[in-house]
Amino acid sequence: MSSLFAAAGLEKEAPRPLADRLRPQKLAEVVGQDHLVGPDGVLTRLLGSHSLGSLIFWGPPGTGKTTTARLLANETTLHFEPISAIFSGVADLKKVFEAARGRRASGQGTLLFVDEIHRFNRAQQDAFLPVMEDGTITLVGATTENPSFELNAALLSRSRVLTFRSLDEASIAGLLARAEEIEGRQLPLDADARAMLAQLADGDGRAALTLAEELWRSAKQGELFDPAGMLEIIQRRAPIYDKGQDGHYNLISALHKSVRGSDPDAALYYLARMLDAGENPLYIGRRLVRMAVEDIGLADPQALVIANAAKDAFEYLGSPEGELALAQACVYLATAPKSNAVYTAFKAATRAAKEGGSLMPPKTILNAPTKLMGAEGYGKGYQYDHDEPDAFSGQNYFPEKLGRPVFYEPVERGFERDLRKRLDYWAKLRAERGDR
Repeated sequence: MSSLFAAAGLEKEAPRPLADRLRPQKLAEVVGQDHLVGPDGVLTRLLGSHSLGSLIFWGPPGTGKTTTARLLANETTLHFEPISAIFSGVADLKKVFEAARGRRASGQGTLLFVDEIHRFNRAQQDAFLPVMEDGTITLVGATTENPSFELNAALLSRSRVLTFRSLDEASIAGLLARAEEIEGRQLPLDADARAMLAQLADGDGRAALTLAEELWRSAKQGELFDPAGMLEIIQRRAPIYDKGQDGHYNLISALHKSVRGSDPDAALYYLARMLDAGENPLYIGRRLVRMAVEDIGLADPQALVIANAAKDAFEYLGSPEGELALAQACVYLATAPKSNAVYTAFKAATRAAKEGGSLMPPKTILNAPTKLMGAEGYGKGYQYDHDEPDAFSGQNYFPEKLGRPVFYEPVERGFERDLRKRLDYWAKLRAERGDR
């Protein structure tokens, strides 16, 4: 049987993908991350100090996180142990930790690389803490999600977060040039198509090389593709905008201002353009939440509820079904009554807090947990509002030096019209009762 395979040439190693063949062999070859691996980069300095510590690599796909972790292990003589949070559970972690303890006993450390570390739940993340603290492992976790939101505070406090950047077009062009050198042939593209290929990769080096392989496979002898021909071959449309550049910010600004301007049709148009361009829908969902609190606020308290629900619905349904939830929230926000009163009030209160941060609140509203504090007048004269007529005492809660500044001025729209009536009524009671 083996002779048959040998005769047919099937014992040869299967061709390796271009991205794997171009994988850097040393840190200096990692492209687009000079702030980390350049002569003065963070990782270069850490290696020079012989003190690596646990790290979290945060950045988009295809920016070199896995490769960099592997090269770090090579340059520190640590044993490289890769796992994926998608396919691993607590039992797998226990085996990895036990093997690391064995290596440590024989004098070798372990660099444990955890891809998609944000996929581990909070309890699983906690499992890393003891082995990080006692030096059993040096953890390097990779994530495409914001670590501040997805990782335990305890894990973050024991790690240093390093940000990987999307590859710029110059870096992508450098990768393509290396690919041509390895292949010994030029990409079958004219200058315009070559520039578009770098844009289509969207900062992802692995994607750029995969697209290059598709083009080489598809091109006939002597064929040269222009942009239209390239797009037809790789079955992708030209990007409407670059998510890291002006187009991205122009469209999200247009969406936000359309919502603020109560134009649901324009808002839907810009929402559709962003989704069609490949924008991360959860980014749009977060911006809708921001619009709800900045431009609608308490004029319609349901706006925040609906925006949050739309974001959660997209996370549950995914694309394309979840996009309808974003569209529904977009229309609701655009047609809701508008108020930036809370937004304005919070900015004013923040300024006042910074200016008067050392001012002490009135002693009347402070508790007196000790006899000494009671003797000093803490809590003396406090009026329990529920015991007062209308459950309103009217006493002053500001530090005495501030008087009674007004930050929040509700508008005469939506629910805030009702809040204005309440505030006016309480102001009337306060005046009648002597501003107690």
